[in-house]
Amino acid sequence: MSTAMNFSQKSFKPKPPDKGSFPLDHEGECRKFKEIYMECIRNNRYNSHKCRMESKQYLECRMDRDLMAKEPLDNLGFGDMDKGDQKTTESKEDKR
Repeated sequence: MSTAMNFSQKSFKPKPPDKGSFPLDHEGECRKFKEIYMECIRNNRYNSHKCRMESKQYLECRMDRDLMAKEPLDNLGFGDMDKGDQKTTESKEDKR
């Protein structure tokens, strides 16, 4: 009797990537939004709170082009922001 395992009988079942894993933007579909965000970050001494609108726009671009899983913006920390409303972000930042 042979105790060797026959691996060819087992099937491989792929699983989706863990949350936070997503394909790279090889085609540069969201490059414009990334560059705007990075410029904002540099101009604000790497304070990401001042660039929330740019970050939101970048993530929306990625979701629209299936470069990341679509999620409600509330789950990504943008629940206090209306779509395209920069004033909400600025008023909350002024209080900090």
